[in-house]
Amino acid sequence: MSTAAACSGGGGSASSTASEAASAAASAASRGADVVASATAAAGEKLHNFKNGVNARSDVELGKPSTDGDGRATVKVTVKNSADSKKSYAIQVNFRDRSGNLLDTVVVTVDDVGAKASKDATARSNRKLSGEVKAEVGQALRH
Repeated sequence: MSTAAACSGGGGSASSTASEAASAAASAASRGADVVASATAAAGEKLHNFKNGVNARSDVELGKPSTDGDGRATVKVTVKNSADSKKSYAIQVNFRDRSGNLLDTVVVTVDDVGAKASKDATARSNRKLSGEVKAEVGQALRH
């Protein structure tokens, strides 16, 4: 009889556990969206504060994303200064999943790139990202 009670109790408990799991997943998704919104706002603020910037997307190339020892996505950023004088850059790098959903965004600054020269930097996500991660240039400004 106690076996039947355990089975009955297990069924109710499983339903409750499934409900709790769904609630936890929704909560995690909400926190994830909040983190991305916060990162996007911070990136926008950094770009806004980059005075007198001009569009320089064609000066920026990204490598293939990888994951560092802390589980954060990283990608090599190469800036090729096409101008005739030393310039500084602010590059927004977006990290997306294979479906194109925004996972994180960061702004990398690359200062004092010589005329007609190149300089490398690394963009690193603000948090751990899992699964296949793609990187793209959101914006690139030069001054």
